[in-house]
Amino acid sequence: MKRSSKPAAAAAANSTGGDAAIASGARSLALAAALCCVAALLGFGAALDGYSQWRHPPGLLGARGIEHALAFNLLAYLGPGLVLAWGAWRLRDALQARGASARIGAWLWLWSALAWAAQGVASLDPQDLDAQASRLHALAWLLWGLAFVPGALLLARATLAAPAWRRFGAIALAAAAVLTLAIVLADLRVAPSAPAQRVALLAWLVAYVAAAWSRRGSPG
Repeated sequence: MKRSSKPAAAAAANSTGGDAAIASGARSLALAAALCCVAALLGFGAALDGYSQWRHPPGLLGARGIEHALAFNLLAYLGPGLVLAWGAWRLRDALQARGASARIGAWLWLWSALAWAAQGVASLDPQDLDAQASRLHALAWLLWGLAFVPGALLLARATLAAPAWRRFGAIALAAAAVLTLAIVLADLRVAPSAPAQRVALLAWLVAYVAAAWSRRGSPG
C-alpha cells in the first residue's frame, strides 16, 4: 500500500500543479485581452486624423475604408472577444456546483463575448449606415449588452453567497448596473453616446477579468 500511495500522491500533485498553471494562464489571457482592447481603441484612435474618443463610436476605427481597420478589428474585437468567450466557458465549468443560474449566466457571458468578437467581422459601412454590414454590426452590439446584463444578474445571484466568489458576484452586479445605466442614458440623450459606450465597455472588461481572477483553488 505504501508503494502505491506514492505514485498516486505524485499524480495528484501533478494534476493540481497543472490546474494551477492553466488557471494562471487564463487569468493572464483575460487581463491581456482587456488591455489589448483598450490599447487598440486608444492607439488606433490617436493614429486616425480627426477621430475623437468623445464624439465617435469605437466601431468607426474598424469601419470599411478606414486605414488599419483590419488590424483594429483583430486587436479590439475579434481577439479579445474570442479569449473572453473561452474564459466564460471556463467559468461555466468552475461554477457547475453553483446551480443552473450560474451555468446559464456563464453561457450568456459566452454569447456576449462572441457578439463582441462578431463586431470585428461585421464592420460598419460609414458611407451607408443602413447597409447590411452596418446593421449586422449594430445587431452584434445590441446582443453584446443584452446577453451580458442578464448573465451578470444570474451569476451574481449564484455567487454572492459563496465566500470564494462573493467579490466576483459584487463586481458582476456593479458592471451590469454601470453598463445598463450608460446605454440607457446615451439612448435618452442624457449623456454623450461615445463616452457612454466606452464606460460600458470598461465595465464589461472589468467583469470578465474579475471572473478570471476570482477563484484561486478555494472551495465553494
